[in-house]
Amino acid sequence: MAFELIFAFDEVISLGHKENVTIAQVKQYVEMESHEERLHKRIMESKINDTKDHMKRKANEIEKSKIERGRSDKGNFVPSMPSMGSSRFDISDTNSSMGGGMKINSSGFGPSVDADIFKPKARVTSTAVPSKGGMQLGKSTKTNQFLESLRAEGEVIVEDVAPGPVRSEAAIAPIYSDPIMVGVEEKLVVVLRKDGGLENLEVQGNMSLVVQKEEHAFIRVQVESGANKLFNFKTHPNIDKNLYSDKNILGLKDPSRPFPTGNPLGILRWRMQNKQESLVPLNINCWPSVSGGESYVNIEYEASRAFDLQNTVIQIPLPALRDVPTVNQVDGEWRYDSRNSLLEWTITLIDNSNRSGSMEFVVPAADPNSFFPIDVKFTSNKTFCDMKVGSVVECQSGNTVKFGRRTQLVVDSYQVV
Repeated sequence: MAFELIFAFDEVISLGHKENVTIAQVKQYVEMESHEERLHKRIMESKINDTKDHMKRKANEIEKSKIERGRSDKGNFVPSMPSMGSSRFDISDTNSSMGGGMKINSSGFGPSVDADIFKPKARVTSTAVPSKGGMQLGKSTKTNQFLESLRAEGEVIVEDVAPGPVRSEAAIAPIYSDPIMVGVEEKLVVVLRKDGGLENLEVQGNMSLVVQKEEHAFIRVQVESGANKLFNFKTHPNIDKNLYSDKNILGLKDPSRPFPTGNPLGILRWRMQNKQESLVPLNINCWPSVSGGESYVNIEYEASRAFDLQNTVIQIPLPALRDVPTVNQVDGEWRYDSRNSLLEWTITLIDNSNRSGSMEFVVPAADPNSFFPIDVKFTSNKTFCDMKVGSVVECQSGNTVKFGRRTQLVVDSYQVV
């Protein structure tokens, strides 16, 4: 009864403090069935039963094939008597005659006999040969109807997906339409304090170059950048540092050498670390309070006007809950992840129309620290560093080359602690 005792103590004690429950309530909570556990068991039982039925059908098919094979072997073995002429049996390697068949050479009067009729048919083993798509469990009509009924009740059903073939890096490499592709990407690390203020902000940037064909590999990249006083820059060892510092041109030290083709090559890096709160693109404030045996949590965001943010997801950790939290108000969409005990607040786009927003939800009374740390994810088409590509020119002729560009700011780690 070890687990039952643990569950009972869990109902009585929370974070070292006694819960306000009676013996009857504890007994009731312990005896309560888990909906997710019951759902999981029903799905597993359905898949097991379907697999048993599938194996029975396979066993019956194997038995039938054995019987038919025996009948056909008896019926097909019709020995031909050699004629009284010079016909003869030439039995070569009798030990392998069952595997390769019996050779019959006939000469003189008798017609030649096809030796294939003496070859035994392929033996059917008890191992089921999977079809092209592989053996799939839980795919019968009965199981599909059961899963569809669960979906109709609002349950999220995760289908079993067979692993596909492993593709090489060349097969999954992105295909660009332009002969030259220049990418600018920054990764952002931010740590905010829950009581206000910035603990750390770090930006790591990278400019990468992709050359599709060797005929376009003898090039130089003209960079246009602002003041960028807060950033430290570092060029690739093969890049001419003097050329970059004097003219903002990224080119190889040896102009006669081409850039590598096919794969991205980092040609410039930069880094910035600061504690100015005005640089933070998204501020998060969380205000949990306890009232009447419930915790009311108000959380709000304030976005900087310097950035438009896409696909913003704010993840708030929650204490272990029996029921879905009650969301009284939200600007955007929300989703409760019961497996990880998280409340996800999603805002598709933050621009001038919604630089601020809020959400309020209610859960049973809990320690205010249980709602931290808060994790944030988003992307933006603007970077902290004022850096862009003006043109790409050929080293010898000086002619401009068509190129594409991609600029993105992504979150590496963004937390409120």
